[in-house]
Amino acid sequence: MDVHISLRGRGDLAAQVYRQLLEAILDGRLRSGERLPPTRELARRLEISRNTVALAYDRLAADGFLVGRAGAGTFVSAQQVRGRAAPKGVVQPKPVWRELQGVQPPQPARYDFRAGIPDPHLFPMETWRRLVARELRVGVAAYGDPSGYEPLRAAISRHIGISRSVHAGPGDVLITNGAQQALDLIGRVLIEPGTCVAVEEPGYAPARQLFRSLGARVTGVPVDAEGLVVEAVPGSARIVHVTPSHQFPLGTPMSPARRAALLAWAERRRAVVIEDDYDSEFRFGERPLEPLQSLDRAGRVIYVGSFSKTLLPMLRLGFLVAPASLAPALRTAKRLSDWHGELPTQAALARFIDEGLLARHIRKATREYAARHALIAEALAGFLDLIPATAGLHLCARIPPGMSVRETPDVAVERLENYCGETPPQPGLVLGYGAITRDDIPEGLRLLRMATQPEPSGPLP
Repeated sequence: MDVHISLRGRGDLAAQVYRQLLEAILDGRLRSGERLPPTRELARRLEISRNTVALAYDRLAADGFLVGRAGAGTFVSAQQVRGRAAPKGVVQPKPVWRELQGVQPPQPARYDFRAGIPDPHLFPMETWRRLVARELRVGVAAYGDPSGYEPLRAAISRHIGISRSVHAGPGDVLITNGAQQALDLIGRVLIEPGTCVAVEEPGYAPARQLFRSLGARVTGVPVDAEGLVVEAVPGSARIVHVTPSHQFPLGTPMSPARRAALLAWAERRRAVVIEDDYDSEFRFGERPLEPLQSLDRAGRVIYVGSFSKTLLPMLRLGFLVAPASLAPALRTAKRLSDWHGELPTQAALARFIDEGLLARHIRKATREYAARHALIAEALAGFLDLIPATAGLHLCARIPPGMSVRETPDVAVERLENYCGETPPQPGLVLGYGAITRDDIPEGLRLLRMATQPEPSGPLP
């Protein structure tokens, strides 16, 4: 075991070695059963006599922390020692970070209707292992381009050009660790303290929280059946974050008229529109509308995409496509943030796309998600007010007036009011169908129906 020891001065060196090894054992850095370096080797590294190290080892053995085994070496004794926590400290974060703490997602349950979770059993894991293993065998040890692995950027530009009509070449694509990092990079480049950022209401809470953490003044804008109400966007807004393909969480697409109005507004106000296209690959009906990015003629739209829903969240792969005027700053922000992502994974994804495996996976997953979507929609009819949606991994339903849904430990479901940041909470449920099998949906919805009850009409007499 290579343990770090730093000696000061020429005082009692054996005591210094003893104390630092003891602290490493008590802290849990040296665990039970781990082998210590031979006394001769540690003495050579510390440039002290072997007898000094041997004396420290003997004291630790006498105290019961080390044990010697003939012909094998010296080991930490098999005693249970808890690691000591870091100092409590007095330094406090900025107030906004205290305000953002404590928001926890619902816990998994037997019937898991949490939103935004794809089914891992649909993912071709064996094929993915083969691709990753190949890249690890031929991997490059050097640092990479902050923009990402060039063949992956080329593969993504072709994929989104064909599947989503996004106008982008390989040089326009920047690979990120999921969509959340893409939003973070955009915020670092564009947000100054007090910058007004408009978000959908209800909307994606992590985006709202991220912009606030960067010093923005975040304002919610209502969403109706046609999408973001452009007339309600404050004139002071410099950034607008929207999910036009499949509004999160309501699920409705932004109408062509609203898309045109939002682009015209952004050009008049010299604002930036962040188009968050998080799960539109899974489409069950209706032709997809043109993305804002392909309709933009003024260069004011930044397109953000993610493979977290298409593939697996653990892969942490996303991307953004920005106007050329912002690309150098975003690339620098990526370099200063984490330099670049994991190159073997990026290389494996490039092959996954180029070999047609991504398109095949999307077709297979779409058929399964469409069946689950239809099953839930049919079961909710006459029970909750379903909001029509034709894409994605979740659907949303409003709770009728006079009704309420109790919490039940066997069913994990998210409430619509949790996505409302400013307006009065809207009673409703957001039901995902990626984390629950088709066979479990009927029983999960039956338990949910049993948890629904009329609200009291007034105080008891």
